[in-house]
Amino acid sequence: MLISDGGVVYAEALWDHVTMDDQELGFKAGDVIEVMDATNKEWWWGRIVDSQGWFPASFVRLRVNQDEPMDDYPLKLEDGREEDSRNAAHRFGVGQTTKDQMRTNVINEILSTERDYIKHLKDICEGYIKQCRKRADMFTEEQLKTIFGNIEDIYKCQKKFVKALEKQFNKDYPHLSEVGCCFLEYQNEFQIYSEYCNNHPNACMELSRLTKVSKYVYFFEACRLLQKMIDISLDGFLLTPVQKICKYPLQLAELLKYTNPQHRDFKDVEAALNAMKNVARLINERKRRLENIDKIAQWQSSIEDWEGEDVLVKSSELIYSGELTKISQPQAKCHQRMFFLFDHQLVCCKKDLLRRDILYYKSRINMDNMEILDVEDGKDKDFNITVKNAFKLHCRDTEEVHLFCAKKPEQKQRWLQAFENERKQVQLDQETVVTRTYYDFLMRQKHPTLPTNLPQQQVFMLAEPKRKPSNFWQNISRLAPFRK
Repeated sequence: MLISDGGVVYAEALWDHVTMDDQELGFKAGDVIEVMDATNKEWWWGRIVDSQGWFPASFVRLRVNQDEPMDDYPLKLEDGREEDSRNAAHRFGVGQTTKDQMRTNVINEILSTERDYIKHLKDICEGYIKQCRKRADMFTEEQLKTIFGNIEDIYKCQKKFVKALEKQFNKDYPHLSEVGCCFLEYQNEFQIYSEYCNNHPNACMELSRLTKVSKYVYFFEACRLLQKMIDISLDGFLLTPVQKICKYPLQLAELLKYTNPQHRDFKDVEAALNAMKNVARLINERKRRLENIDKIAQWQSSIEDWEGEDVLVKSSELIYSGELTKISQPQAKCHQRMFFLFDHQLVCCKKDLLRRDILYYKSRINMDNMEILDVEDGKDKDFNITVKNAFKLHCRDTEEVHLFCAKKPEQKQRWLQAFENERKQVQLDQETVVTRTYYDFLMRQKHPTLPTNLPQQQVFMLAEPKRKPSNFWQNISRLAPFRK
């Protein structure tokens, strides 16, 4: 047990921990945390100033010299200059003053977490998949492929990767270890994570369906107990590879920070960091898109008189929205409407005459066959009407034409740019093979809360970079409030 004599124990943060739950403790790399409860191996309870919460033990390292004060006051350096307490925490918190020792610690951390991850994958493959294959009466091969994806391939890949790391590890002088080349060697191998991440929502959907039947609940729990795995559900275990691939950039950034430019490993670590950032960027982008899907589902539920298929059947992102005047043939009737541009489609809604916050569904336009035509101010030949700030949507297949007018020139330009962005988004989705799932599944996917007695082990919590908050959805909510 870490805390046994009632003394204060401090740990220093290795990486940023972005909180995803109100019971988690957020911090930045270098922050010093007072560890209050470390009885659980994976998640500790700690405090920073007035904030308390759970945090991943793997994101911190204990200070060697626990007697050093951590109050915010300057400390004297050998030459008499004053040093900020944050810098002092870096120096004294690890019990070393050299960059080499810091690099040793990071190398050891990478190897340690990699070995833990290998055991985790082994437990899934041997504890669950192996047992499931014995029960042909309960699972088909297709079901197992849906639930576990290509995790067995990931296990094989990671076993080779950790051997490569161990081969490059310098036991006598760990700081001289050259591990950057391992990440570069396996960067193409890590692309198999893309398939796993694309399949992950389908896995959760299938598990959600199966666990409504009690015999599957008992079976999965028996598998966990036989393998002596930690107490979380199977969908929690299956999230680990997604989070692991996103943790590599954090580890490599820390390693680069303590690698001298003259070090033989410097260029490889720098290149490896960029390579793994690209992989993690795709996964984080997909995570953002899934969050948007949840919001789109809520938005659609607020629209009255909805007709036809759900927006999410074809679309997964709202590109732009706003009011436009739609002019219809043959009488050139003008209608003020609210338009929502998603990837692949433009949805038209009408505001309620009395309650302007209520929207009624009117129609939609398939954007895949449309070309955008900029219309000059003046008399339009097709509609025989004088227009201003106008543009057209022309269907290549049917020759159907839709005419729209904005109130101001700048609004028109924003719409033209939005249509261009919509085509770019569709092209990007095709290149990255983004999969879309129905909103009824995504509405059920909530971040699990941590209980007050024992933390939920969400292995390798994803510590993604913070994104600048956007007011876009708040603006949409004023137009069409989401229903509870």
